[in-house]
Amino acid sequence: MENHCIQILLLFIALILLLSLDCAAALDTISADHEIRDGGKTLVSEGEMFELGFFSPGKSENRYLAIWYKKISYGTAVWVANRETPITDRSGILKLTRKGKLVILCSHNPIVWSSNSVVSVGSNNSVVVQLLDTGNLVVWDKNSLIWQSFDYPGNTFLPGMKFGKDLVTGFQRSLTSWKSPDDPSIGEYNNKHDTNGYPQTFGRRGEVLIGRLGPWNGLGFSGFPVEKENQIYAAEFVMNEKEIYYTYALKTSVVQRIVLTSYGQTLFLHWIERIKDWIVYANAAVDACDRFSLCGPYGICSINKHPPCTCMQGFEPRNPEEWEVSDWVSGCVRKKPLNCGNGNGDRFWKIARVKVPDTRRSWYSVSMTLGECEMTCKRNCSCTGYTSLDIRNGGSGCLIWLDELLDTREYDVDQDIYIRMAASELEGLVDSQSDFNKKKRILVVVLLLLSSASLLLAVAYVYRKIHKQPYIKRPGKWSVHDEKIEHLDDLQFFSLYEVDRATGNFSVLNKIGEGGFGPVYKGVLEDGREIAVKRLSETSQQGLDEFKNEVSCIAKLQHRNLVKLLGHCIHHNELILIYEYMPNKSLDWFLFDETRSMLLNWPQRFDIIHGIARGILYLHQDSRLQIIHRDLKAGNILLDGDMNPKISDFGLARRFVGHDTTSKTKKVVGTYGYISPEYAVHGRYSIKSDVFSFGVLMLEIICGKKNREFSHADHSDNLLGHAWRLYKQGRSIELMSRSLQATCVVSEVLRSIHVALLCVQHHTEDRPMMLSVVLMLVSEGSLPEPKQPAFFSEQSCKEPESLLSVDDCTITIVNAR
Repeated sequence: MENHCIQILLLFIALILLLSLDCAAALDTISADHEIRDGGKTLVSEGEMFELGFFSPGKSENRYLAIWYKKISYGTAVWVANRETPITDRSGILKLTRKGKLVILCSHNPIVWSSNSVVSVGSNNSVVVQLLDTGNLVVWDKNSLIWQSFDYPGNTFLPGMKFGKDLVTGFQRSLTSWKSPDDPSIGEYNNKHDTNGYPQTFGRRGEVLIGRLGPWNGLGFSGFPVEKENQIYAAEFVMNEKEIYYTYALKTSVVQRIVLTSYGQTLFLHWIERIKDWIVYANAAVDACDRFSLCGPYGICSINKHPPCTCMQGFEPRNPEEWEVSDWVSGCVRKKPLNCGNGNGDRFWKIARVKVPDTRRSWYSVSMTLGECEMTCKRNCSCTGYTSLDIRNGGSGCLIWLDELLDTREYDVDQDIYIRMAASELEGLVDSQSDFNKKKRILVVVLLLLSSASLLLAVAYVYRKIHKQPYIKRPGKWSVHDEKIEHLDDLQFFSLYEVDRATGNFSVLNKIGEGGFGPVYKGVLEDGREIAVKRLSETSQQGLDEFKNEVSCIAKLQHRNLVKLLGHCIHHNELILIYEYMPNKSLDWFLFDETRSMLLNWPQRFDIIHGIARGILYLHQDSRLQIIHRDLKAGNILLDGDMNPKISDFGLARRFVGHDTTSKTKKVVGTYGYISPEYAVHGRYSIKSDVFSFGVLMLEIICGKKNREFSHADHSDNLLGHAWRLYKQGRSIELMSRSLQATCVVSEVLRSIHVALLCVQHHTEDRPMMLSVVLMLVSEGSLPEPKQPAFFSEQSCKEPESLLSVDDCTITIVNAR
């Protein structure tokens, strides 16, 4: 009897445990007539990526049914059902009817929201609603899809969604902003696909056009250039007789979402697990030239020009008085009328590398060649210009404009347009080019004759430069030859007396370093703040230009991985910059010292790598100035008290705007071992030059050896070549410093070496962008195969001691400091 009671008790306990487990288990599916109550259970996708339930956004107390991230960034909503009909208490209920309709009920409203399922189903028990790991909420009847939330996006565009139009039903899938972070109701901004003419994407504020991504050109939207070998996502544009839409799929495990914010920005956001935060991968609106039709008809916008608006060749301002006051909306008109139908006819003028004009009044053919496109345009007197429909593989298809050319801008893309012009006007342009070439030849001869005089003038200029010192006008401003320094008003001005007192009269005991600009001293201000003081040396090859550059580049930058410029001091011949003090000095002080390098374990090195990468990403993409550093190296990475890296020394940095990321210089300045091949050999620098330098720096951090000073008993390769050799042999882990063996995470080390080799590839187009680098470092997806690095060995890396020839120009390289 006693045993029998024990058995019953055990069965009872087991039943209770099973019931509790069943209650605790997360469900991704509910069937008809079941419900989800506010404050009760929720739906959780199978992989626990997304969750569905009732929530209150921001500071609001209203309740909404929504889908949000569960595993990451908990509470970040990607879809809201009852956007326009909030529930004011916690009585909300979600139900699935036997007819396959989702409904939201509450105590004071019988129907708050319903899914309005378009497919009618019979009365049965086979209907279910399921939350998928894609973030899509779907209603199924057996294996038949009845309804899905992906058809009704809000402010978020997720991988797998369609953005476009059903041509059969006229149904439009678009993005609409929230009114505010606290209110998910439909705001004033929207992004829609416009199918008039050749399809394109517009951004609107209400009904007013504010931006245009442009049409699909085979690689991406014409107004939103992307990398040809995008490692993050694969985009697809589908256009047939039934539907037109854009969609994308991720190539890696990184989580991405595209959000139309309540203030009208379309942001590409990536979740970085290591920092537990979203970072901006891209912004659809890059600069002022992305404002719709800023320059009016036949105007062309270039962010590198001041003012940015000019007329296309053969056109002039319609209203010169308005253009004088920077009001360009009236646009431009032809200087000479077209002659379509006359014997002389019209011809076409090529404008290279542009975002193509508005295509609402256009005609297109996917099968024509560019030559056939020209003939078609020439025969149609309404045709104002043409281009290739698809720019891949040399171009294919035909796109023809039948109206004024509107919203055109210069862009760093491989797309050209051909605008219609009177033959006489085109002949004038050709003649002017010919005259220009003649003048150019004459100018060369004159310059040769005057070379001796030019040399004397150059010597005189250098003498004057050396002996004419800057003078003070008032605290915070100074002038040399009436040349102002930007951003000085934004910085605190320190008197020479304050700096002198803080550094103990620039005492040798307070000297903490020496750079190309001059010595660096530690100082303490009266309020107790510790500072680093960089003072221009009398023997420095740098000077006014580098001082101005440092101030203009870094004064307004704010990022945890950039050193902070606190102020400046200018007094007679003294040029001084004051920074926040970094107690752990620079990375090279630790990295290349046999004893101190033991203090840097692998987690610290990996955090330093990632911090530097985020700092460079900020410079390239997220800062208001957008900067190419040009001198990234271990000596220019400072370490704070917690060993967080801070990028410093912006004396050689250069700004760029939007997508215009490549420039050329006659003077190459940088540091041995870090300079990219296209910069050293041809004088071309770009954001990919920084990527190369970062790749070298990564290998140095992993190995603990300098690239230029690396040596090996078995070969003469430098560090890059040695890393490549080990990678090809499947022995990359041998590159790691022996001091890291006890603390390393092998997978992180191998991945970091792989990413570094991708960064130091010879050709710029093969190197990834910095955002791709950041994402590759923290994700677990597959990586592309690297190609052989530049400067593979010492024999292929004969950088000169002082001068190189770069396309007939003389350039200078500064030795490592």
